[in-house]
Amino acid sequence: MNAHKDTARFATIAAKVRAEQPLDLDDGVFLYRYPDLLAIGALANERREALHGDKTFFNVNFHINPTNVCVADCKFCSFARLEPDAPAAYTMSIDEVRQKLVERMDQPVTEVHIVNGLHHDLDFDYYKDCLRALKALRPDIHLKAYTAVEIHYFAQKYGLSYEQVLTELRDAGLDSMPGGGAEIFAERARRKICRGKAEAEDWLEVHRTAHRLGIRTNCTMLYGTVETLEERVDHMLRLRELQAETGGFQTFIPLAFHADNNDLAKLPPPTGVDNLRTYAVARLMLHNIAHIKAYWIMIGIKTAQIALSFGVDDLDGTVQEEKIYHMAGAETPQALSRVDLVRLIREAGRVAVERDTLYNERWVDDGAALEGIRIDASLPFSSEAGRVSLPVL
Repeated sequence: MNAHKDTARFATIAAKVRAEQPLDLDDGVFLYRYPDLLAIGALANERREALHGDKTFFNVNFHINPTNVCVADCKFCSFARLEPDAPAAYTMSIDEVRQKLVERMDQPVTEVHIVNGLHHDLDFDYYKDCLRALKALRPDIHLKAYTAVEIHYFAQKYGLSYEQVLTELRDAGLDSMPGGGAEIFAERARRKICRGKAEAEDWLEVHRTAHRLGIRTNCTMLYGTVETLEERVDHMLRLRELQAETGGFQTFIPLAFHADNNDLAKLPPPTGVDNLRTYAVARLMLHNIAHIKAYWIMIGIKTAQIALSFGVDDLDGTVQEEKIYHMAGAETPQALSRVDLVRLIREAGRVAVERDTLYNERWVDDGAALEGIRIDASLPFSSEAGRVSLPVL
């Protein structure tokens, strides 16, 4: 790189960002290759603060993965089991799914995140009954359930359109969708890591349909496998294009590849620099997606804290019982308490904001002593609550 020319090019990109002009593919690739990581982080942080100030969002959620049996043989996956009788394969009964929420009835959980493998034999009613059982127990709980890959699989397996699948699931209790399954959109890379899975256009069309039905969704990108930098930026641009069309994406979550216990175990994992650069580039490229989330389970608590100065404004939540990334070698805790999250956010110089799934603010940190942070567990889960006191978990 020519240092003088590169500095001038970065200044041009910074001017576009400040003028709220969309960056193009060449801009994104340049940012990935520009050696001054701190300059890129500072620009991303400038944009983050223009959108959200010092606010950093989190929620009180937990994960349920009712089955890990899956027909797809994705090379990067450590969670799935290809046959129902394979070692470590499992499928929960509806009662077992329900029990996961029963065990947390004394906690102010606002969201259940549900993702499965693509099971060979289950009826469509199973997936609807999972939602109904949870809603019957807690009608106010927000169910963020089933990736676009699952929706595509349901449509193929049960002979339904995407709209029919989503409508039936919504009627059973689905409130929004996670962003998983996008992996990387480039066909070249998909052939190598997830051949036979829903294609990029299938994933995008499911989300387009969900947005048309008023179902808000998240979006993701798996990075650190075989994709090129150009393919990463192209992935972001395709998400940005759909967001311009529908406005239905809430947050973008870059997903760092974890190599343990899968067919890509020889690949080195993304470095801390790559993680931070990817968050920063995402914030700068995705000008029309409001939030960038650092999933602390994947990149570690310390890197997630630093990411709050590289464009990130959301740390996900308490999580509880995460399986997919821990089966791939994640060494982070399986849960954080709300006090843990508030402390991490404060130490990063930010203001902690507990949100619901739709980013309504339930509690804003007023700087009180952590030992005194409490919350009224009876607080309505669907309304904006402003400043309340927060219960220690």
